[in-house]
Amino acid sequence: MTPSDSTAPPAQLDSAILKVLSEVGSKTLSPPEIAHAIASDGDWHDLLVPIRRAAVSLALAGRLVIYRKGKPADPNDFRGVYRLGLPRHD
Repeated sequence: MTPSDSTAPPAQLDSAILKVLSEVGSKTLSPPEIAHAIASDGDWHDLLVPIRRAAVSLALAGRLVIYRKGKPADPNDFRGVYRLGLPRHD
């Protein structure tokens, strides 16, 4: 992705987030870590709000989990520091 990716189509951003998460396996990542991976050229700050929006949408669809303080958070009602991970199937 490129610096103008804060305006990337939501489906493209969703795919990029899921790709980054699948590369780390069962680990969780913070939004800045995901933004760094997506915008490897260094201009990642503009991706933070779109990543949050995409994370809520993906969590509601069951494709990822939003974690707060190590526990799954309600995608419709979370604040502060959060991490993202793929759903666990154990």
